[in-house]
Amino acid sequence: MADFLTMISEPRGDYRLLDSGGGRKWEAYGDVRVIRPEPQALWAPAGEDWPADAEFVPGADEDGGGRWEHHGGKASGEWTLGWEEVRFAAHCTPFRHLGYFPDMAPVWHWMRARIADKADPECLNMFGYTGVGTLALSAAGARMVHVDASKKSVKAARENAALSGMEDRPVRWIVEDAAKFAAREVRRGRRYDGIILDPPKYGRGPGGEVWQLEEGLPGLIADCRALLDADSRFCFLTVYAVRMSALAIGGLMQDHFGDLPGKVEFGELAVREEARGRLLPTAIFARWSRD
Repeated sequence: MADFLTMISEPRGDYRLLDSGGGRKWEAYGDVRVIRPEPQALWAPAGEDWPADAEFVPGADEDGGGRWEHHGGKASGEWTLGWEEVRFAAHCTPFRHLGYFPDMAPVWHWMRARIADKADPECLNMFGYTGVGTLALSAAGARMVHVDASKKSVKAARENAALSGMEDRPVRWIVEDAAKFAAREVRRGRRYDGIILDPPKYGRGPGGEVWQLEEGLPGLIADCRALLDADSRFCFLTVYAVRMSALAIGGLMQDHFGDLPGKVEFGELAVREEARGRLLPTAIFARWSRD
């Protein structure tokens, strides 16, 4: 495996990390400013004055709970953001995020570069959420299969496709348990040119299937390997909010993808803070690519 890597999300129009510290972060999603908890911001903030349209106040349970406190009208509904060709709706969700993950921007660039010279690539996005990653690849010419267990998330993804003027792009929108779908695709003998997966720590499928990350991830990665071959271009895994090392998921990826040409790499996603240029870590990742 390669050395430890950091993929950095730089400030841009749809998202800026304005400041962080004291267990919180101050962010701008377009012209809407919010404050959210951030346990990894162990340092002191650069400034004390953080005007915001809304702030998420966490509950007592570290695994969830809490509420948004709104300080104006801007963050009380939905507003539109954009990344490259993609347009999508942002809003304050009950799960403390805002409908997409801005630290994924360098990942979208990286995946698009992997398929740039591939004729008619087909890619699979599992745990696809509101579809920004799916649309980022679709805009680059990929035929997409988008899978998520949440009917509400897939509906939001389709609405984002329409918002982007991409409702007629070749995308299969599928509401299903991702692990079950991947296993069935293996049995069908299917193959893909690229796979992106962002599994949660815990979840339930539409049929009551239970997902536990530590238990389910090895089998899911094995199925992803079976869906890719020596002519495929990438597999990208992100893991959020778990006590797990990038070394661990890098080793898992190497175990299954070491026989393919190319390389396995691992590291962290991070966002650059505007106030001081400090890097705030957000997730760990492991990836295989043919180049």
